Amino acid sequence: MTSTTGRPARVWGRSAPRRLYSVVVFVLLASLDNVAIGLVPPLYGAIADSFEVPQRLLGLVTATSFLVSAVAAVGWAYFGDRTNRKPLLMIGTLLWAAGTGGSALAGNYPTFLVAQLLAAVGLGAVGSVGYSVVTDLITPRRRGLVMSFWGLSQGVGTVAGGLVGGLLGAADWRRPFLLLTVVGLAATAAYLFTYDIRRGQSEPALAAALATGDDYDYRISRADLPVILGRRTNRWLILQGLTAQAAFGSLVWLPVLFRERAEDQGYTTATAIVVGSVFAALFQLGGVFSIVGGLIGDALQRRTPSGRAIVASVGIFAALPFYLVLFFVPMRIDVPDGAGSGAVVRAVLTSVVSEPTVGLSLLAALLALALTSANSPNWFALIADVNPPENRGTVYSLGNLVNGVGRAAGNGLVGVVFHGLRVAFPPPLNYAVGLAAFQLFFIPTGVMYWLAARTSPKDIADVRDLLHSRAEKL
Repeated sequence: MTSTTGRPARVWGRSAPRRLYSVVVFVLLASLDNVAIGLVPPLYGAIADSFEVPQRLLGLVTATSFLVSAVAAVGWAYFGDRTNRKPLLMIGTLLWAAGTGGSALAGNYPTFLVAQLLAAVGLGAVGSVGYSVVTDLITPRRRGLVMSFWGLSQGVGTVAGGLVGGLLGAADWRRPFLLLTVVGLAATAAYLFTYDIRRGQSEPALAAALATGDDYDYRISRADLPVILGRRTNRWLILQGLTAQAAFGSLVWLPVLFRERAEDQGYTTATAIVVGSVFAALFQLGGVFSIVGGLIGDALQRRTPSGRAIVASVGIFAALPFYLVLFFVPMRIDVPDGAGSGAVVRAVLTSVVSEPTVGLSLLAALLALALTSANSPNWFALIADVNPPENRGTVYSLGNLVNGVGRAAGNGLVGVVFHGLRVAFPPPLNYAVGLAAFQLFFIPTGVMYWLAARTSPKDIADVRDLLHSRAEKL
């Protein structure tokens, strides 16, 4: 690790409103990151027709963008852990805004693809560098809570992206991209007024030294990479994403399962698509309970340094039975076939209380997603707990890269599984069986969190001792 000395001390403002403003800006940006990701899939058909290409080529755009964003995030995070992070965040946001605007103006498929890849490069900065900044704003006691909002904003952003794309882009697929471009430019301006966040400022071990105006000048170097991977907790936190995201990636097919159920009950395709989208959006509400998972993780972590990992592990294992109920419980769908989207949405919402099978499905979904969502805030917080400030963005980005591989694999392979299962299980049963099978990937995920619960106490203590020794040098 490298350190510089002899620099003049800077004045560190402590404006609480500005700190709060900064947290809100970064959480909202994490949401917009996922709005951009969720914008394209609902518009596959319209964009494909406009460019006169098959829809599978639009799916290729999404898959490639996921991978490009994840790979770019590693580079962004490494430089973010070495340099001033605010300019990197502003450049990254401008890049994805430019790519999104270019997507709206694209006149052919190759141009659209290039614009989306440019946006993906910029998106890589928002998540990885933004995460590093937020961990320096929040003390360890409240990391789980704040990280639950961070993770929740990403889930809300994905849902919002799908809704904005489907509703605003119904008449003209370019409009959602133009709107998001304007929002991205406004977000860049919002960065200018964020709190001047100093690396390591939330760490109790460094508080006394930084309060006097000293700087925490340690920065990541290539020699740190073996140290990062040598921490056993880091290895479990990174690897669990491969199996966890394979399971989560399969869940993007939930709208298809409920669409097939509606068609199986005799509804037209147009009505079935609306039914599937609304049911899937309703079932995602369980992710709101990630806040509870973050709070429980914070509380248990104050009692034992294994607390966060235990909460994540138990949540993952406990969710499995509820997913099985969600996939296999018979649902009676009662909506006006051929009616407008508004009438279908109202009928679906009414059925939650009027139709017991729909209510049971929603309850199972809420419990399943609430339990698995305990994973997210505690994963974010644990990365901060077991790594010094100058390593966190890089570790997060490595985990995010593995997450992207797992999600892409889950999203792609489950489609092949559905097709293979049609021989033995006619639709919609093949979708239920395939989704249930992919949730088994949560089992190794839970095991890895349990192993992290055994290794994290030592790694947390080592980082705390390291920061204390650095504080004495400062």
